[in-house]
Amino acid sequence: MVIDVNFDFTTDSPNYWKGYWANDSLLGHSNTDPDSRSATLQLYHKLLYSKPLPNGDTMELSIGMGANYLTWKDFRFGSDSIIASFRYERNRELIQAVANSMPDYKSFIENYVHKSYTIGGEIIFPKMIGGINQSRGCNPFIKDRWDLTLECIRKYYNNEESPLYEVLQKNKPFFDLFVNFKGYVEFFYLQDCVTNDYSHVKFWLGNGRFEYYPMPKTVEEYIDWIDKELEFVESRNRRIQRDIYNR
Repeated sequence: MVIDVNFDFTTDSPNYWKGYWANDSLLGHSNTDPDSRSATLQLYHKLLYSKPLPNGDTMELSIGMGANYLTWKDFRFGSDSIIASFRYERNRELIQAVANSMPDYKSFIENYVHKSYTIGGEIIFPKMIGGINQSRGCNPFIKDRWDLTLECIRKYYNNEESPLYEVLQKNKPFFDLFVNFKGYVEFFYLQDCVTNDYSHVKFWLGNGRFEYYPMPKTVEEYIDWIDKELEFVESRNRRIQRDIYNR
């Protein structure tokens, strides 16, 4: 199995960087999504997660197209980035302050994008309308934050309420594959997100109490958030690389 943990999925997503800054020189934007357009990312997910499951079964993913991006038994999976930079229109004032705080903001963002679109910044979720990834992005108490998403998953396994509890319940057959929170974390190489005993999630911002609009609010918080995300991606890439070597 050959997986290059440093491969940048924007490089095989057609025209990802074409006009990236043309329509908005502050927020930047691509019309191409590596989660659906990078053939390498799709292949890497198939290779990485076709393996024994904690419940004793073995996942054997098949590559398809569209709604059948990745399939196994009755499951359909989509690829999702678990890294977020919050460059939204409603957040423009903060992003402008971030840009003003550094000598080369565009290089800062481009470096972030290149690193975040490696395999360490990606995961798979069951694919459905109103599914986990869509719900975590729209929920005002989560706002695409991976640490808070993982806290919701931890609470799900403990049968505790959270902002995503209902959508996670709808995906019970998926979460049953991993038996418990530890099984989920280990299957997806997420150990760097939790404490050694798997009892707590390490929050990259705040205390994990699901406050409304939980995004960074200052330049310092924003830059620290980006640093912690990239540190996680690098650590997860190393963990994936070790697992591949030992298979």
